[in-house]
Amino acid sequence: MSHSTTDRLVYMANQIATFFASQPHAAAIAGTREHIEKFWDPRMRTKIAEHIAAGGEGLSPIAREALEGLAPVKAA
Repeated sequence: MSHSTTDRLVYMANQIATFFASQPHAAAIAGTREHIEKFWDPRMRTKIAEHIAAGGEGLSPIAREALEGLAPVKAA
């Protein structure tokens, strides 16, 4: 996946976090995390986990917290 793919994933994660931001902080994090776990392809979750490991540039605080709590993607 290219750098632009990472940029797109960051954008998407931030959009999801923005949707849940009106909820209490813990609920916003949980909602963001659950949405990503449910709807993102394992390759997308792996790529965003790599981005977090590299510093997570561009992620909102809610998105970052939600993504840091994601369960590791299991190899098929």
